[in-house]
Amino acid sequence: MYEQYVSPGMKMVQGFPGYNSWSMIEAVGTRLICAYSRGAGHSIDEACRAVYARVSDDNGETWQEEVLVLNNADHGDVASGSGVDSSGAMLLWTRSCRSGIFPFEGHFSLFRTVDGKKFELLSIPELAVQPMQITGIFSVPGVGLMSLWFAGNYRGGDANSWGTLTSSDDGRSWVQHVVGDHLPKSQWPTEPSAVYLGDGKILAIARREKSPDSNELPVQFQLESQDYGKSWSVALTEISDIRESTPALIFDPETGIVSNYYYQRIAGTLKRRTAQAFDVFGNPAAWSAPEVITRASQDDHHAGNVNAAVMGNTHYLTIYTGNETDTAVVVCPVAAPGK
Repeated sequence: MYEQYVSPGMKMVQGFPGYNSWSMIEAVGTRLICAYSRGAGHSIDEACRAVYARVSDDNGETWQEEVLVLNNADHGDVASGSGVDSSGAMLLWTRSCRSGIFPFEGHFSLFRTVDGKKFELLSIPELAVQPMQITGIFSVPGVGLMSLWFAGNYRGGDANSWGTLTSSDDGRSWVQHVVGDHLPKSQWPTEPSAVYLGDGKILAIARREKSPDSNELPVQFQLESQDYGKSWSVALTEISDIRESTPALIFDPETGIVSNYYYQRIAGTLKRRTAQAFDVFGNPAAWSAPEVITRASQDDHHAGNVNAAVMGNTHYLTIYTGNETDTAVVVCPVAAPGK
């Protein structure tokens, strides 16, 4: 069972038998809301896979009864990205993938919740380029809400792309923008996490997929925009201790510090690198050395995919950890750097 993969200091969100994974966390007032999905194994398209949520009113120590968010009978349903709207309510992207279809075939839905117990369907956008994933939601002045997306095929080829989605009506409708297309796997930024720094600047960290026909390291990409997301530059960082890791960025405007969280699979370590945001912007080699936050499962892909939220002076990090049939969703609180 998963218990052997849960380290001291981790708070259990979901430990029911099954493959509990791919969690998203947000702070709404003093409440933490964690959404996740559960199936039988490491697959997004299982018809049995559904999206659930739990809430905590005591800083992640205990979690209330699970509620169902989405369960399509002929699709696998997964939480994809989250954020908050202009009122502070949680927004949650879900991905519904038709069972047995690869590459991805399905649709995305956006839900809104003020309490983590009732979820309102806001939007099922029709997009010219069908994303594989739509990631976290953040606010950009003068633009509204923004998410990054990517589309393509992990197995190879150059039909890979990425870009932005923007909403000027708090998530009820979305406009898609393509930033890069016809990209080979080695130049394709996937699983991005982004933050708005101010003065039109957006910083994002993404992963580079491992190419079977290349010896290039699977390092992190750094994506930057200086014009509110209209145009972007893409550079490689020197951060290579990632092993197909999904990053999570947090920016603290009070200290100017940006935290880059990621999980190094096989090594089984949840790590953080930090930098003054405007020191690392335009300088992808300026990140600090990694700091180990905690340890979890070393069982291949059956752990990781960190997502993060801020409440007070604490960062709340959620990952999943376990083995090929049983994984738990956990939250790890860690003090914000510089506080």
